[in-house]
Amino acid sequence: MNIDMIRAAAERINGHARRTPILTSPFLDEIAGRQVFVKAECLQHTGSFKFRGAWSAVSKLSDNELKTGVIAFSSGNHAQGVSLAAREHGAPAVIVMPSDAPQVKIDNTRALGAEVILFDRATEDRDEIGARLAAERGLTLIKPFDDPLVIAGQGTAGLEIAQDMTALGITTADVAVCCGGGGLTSGIALALEADAPGLRVRPAEPEHFDDMTRSLVAGKIVRNERLSGSLMDAIITPQPGDITFPILKRLSGPGIVVTETEALRAVALAFERLRIVVEPGGAAALAAALFHPEEFEGDAVIAVATGGNVDAAVFMQALEASRA
Repeated sequence: MNIDMIRAAAERINGHARRTPILTSPFLDEIAGRQVFVKAECLQHTGSFKFRGAWSAVSKLSDNELKTGVIAFSSGNHAQGVSLAAREHGAPAVIVMPSDAPQVKIDNTRALGAEVILFDRATEDRDEIGARLAAERGLTLIKPFDDPLVIAGQGTAGLEIAQDMTALGITTADVAVCCGGGGLTSGIALALEADAPGLRVRPAEPEHFDDMTRSLVAGKIVRNERLSGSLMDAIITPQPGDITFPILKRLSGPGIVVTETEALRAVALAFERLRIVVEPGGAAALAAALFHPEEFEGDAVIAVATGGNVDAAVFMQALEASRA
């Protein structure tokens, strides 16, 4: 993995992925005790940053690979990104999704034309299912995070952060990123190393599912003990990636762990103060910036709002909790 791959991905996705804005609110600044800049990837196609990596990977497939089709496993955001990228390239898509994924994500993935195969994430191995189906049908597997082309695509968000922060005169700050397997976090880290070395990524993870945070402390990959049971489903993965972890071991600051309550509060505040819809997993970085101010230094923090594919019931839960 290197910056040249990210720049090449930026050329491929130009005109296809959206350049998402940086949003601010004085109300959020007051809570955090510093300037808070929110990179609104929830406004990306399919409602999350995952479209970047999906387009990056699908756009490099051969005509024969596109004709045969692609397969991916995902709790929903990667699923939708791959489904749309495949559809726009005329390729069939098979998506392996956990049965407890938010219904809106399952429905949207099917609406984008993909064949959805559900599995029990507590008892079944998604990697085994994906590998078996890929072999049986001759499909090309597009991994959700541990794939160089996917990481390169996600890193294009980091190029945009570097450009926007430079324009704003912010040269030193932490960039909190909602982190599952580390594809987005590592891609942004590589982009910042090249274009804004004063900015440093900080993985934000759910309580009880903080495999990246613990791995960074241990200096080696550590698995999660369980794989379900959080509203922040979008960023629950078995363990950090073999490609992503070494990048973050070299470039990342310490991880930050947020509670479900903090994530729901961040969902509500993002809607009330920025007028964006963010899912709990996509709000972990904002929760870290707002409710863990002691974890950061300096006058500014950047938080990446990674996805907005939230079920209506969970969104209402967040809004109601904020009024309590």
